[in-house]
Amino acid sequence: MPDAVIVDAVRTPVGKGKGSGALAGVHPIDLLAGVYEALVARTGIDPALIEDVITGCAQQVGEQSGNIGHNASLAAGFPESVPGTTINRQCGSSQQAAAFAAQGVVAGAYDVVVAGGIESMSAVPIGSSRPRSRGVRTAERYPEGLVNQGVSAELVAQRWKLERSDLDAYAAESHRRAASAQAHGTFDRETVPVPVEGGTHSVDETVRGSTTAEGLAGLNPSFRTDEMAERFPDIDWKVTPGNSSPLTDGASAVLIMSAQRADELGLRPRARFHAFSVVGDDPLMMLTGPIPATHKVLSRAGLSLDEIDAYEVNEAFASVPLAWLREFGADPDRLNPRGGAIALGHALGSSGTRLLVTLLHHLEDTGGRWGLQTMCEAGGMANGTIIERL
Repeated sequence: MPDAVIVDAVRTPVGKGKGSGALAGVHPIDLLAGVYEALVARTGIDPALIEDVITGCAQQVGEQSGNIGHNASLAAGFPESVPGTTINRQCGSSQQAAAFAAQGVVAGAYDVVVAGGIESMSAVPIGSSRPRSRGVRTAERYPEGLVNQGVSAELVAQRWKLERSDLDAYAAESHRRAASAQAHGTFDRETVPVPVEGGTHSVDETVRGSTTAEGLAGLNPSFRTDEMAERFPDIDWKVTPGNSSPLTDGASAVLIMSAQRADELGLRPRARFHAFSVVGDDPLMMLTGPIPATHKVLSRAGLSLDEIDAYEVNEAFASVPLAWLREFGADPDRLNPRGGAIALGHALGSSGTRLLVTLLHHLEDTGGRWGLQTMCEAGGMANGTIIERL
């Protein structure tokens, strides 16, 4: 079977969401088009060779509706002969897009394909695509009702006996690592500036290097309500804005090929996809999926976690990577080594390929061989991906 390889990987710098950041005025189609255009400009590939564009987007309503992935490829100047589709696996949408693209190459359906992700949480506020109800049959299966992700993050913290101080210390370290990377220009190779009114946006604006655990300790829990407190009387509520990922705007993309086509085009493969997993898990706990996804992808890869040089576990909430870390007894220095979504933001549909972009560049800069990526997804799902740096 053909090897599926990554030839290039880029992302935008993060913008604060909710209409307050540098990217708030950029239409999500234009934001995504910029990273698609950058892949072509950086590699010199003829865009007519691209056989599909697979885009992840979690909230496909409003300005992100109508197959935003294809609209962005047209906006990027790709030939009209290039098709595109937009998929939704919630927070893991673009990780799934990359998996579908790579699996298509391995299966022989593609030689050249682009995978990416987009979320403008300024243009489309979180919750915009939430259904009014889950239907009668889902309610019958879960008569007590499911909960929002913040409450699930509390349940995860409770199950793994994570203290408030653990969550805040982890969040502060995420900012410290990201701020250090930012100060040393570590993100420069992976980001492409975005034209905005009055200039360009070129720096992740959610990173706060001055963050301390002591400062975060003063924030109030975000998800405690009288109803939830009555339903879960044992929870010691501790999930706050400070130990959760901020709402952000961003886009990211990877150019994936068969190794043979990359060689024919004179392009250097930077990594190859080695193994994939996708799982479902308890939709009430919701955020525990990365644990079985990791077990499954390691088994498929024939690797142990000790052999993995870096692991990106999305920081939707601090309790998620901390529970994962405790479950596996993993090395904390290899976990999100350049900071994670608590510092760099969680632009839902973009986060999957954003993690992949950052993971690839970290492996290249440190000489690591194996990288693992996993992330929790609404409804109790998770994807796992292992790449090998070449």
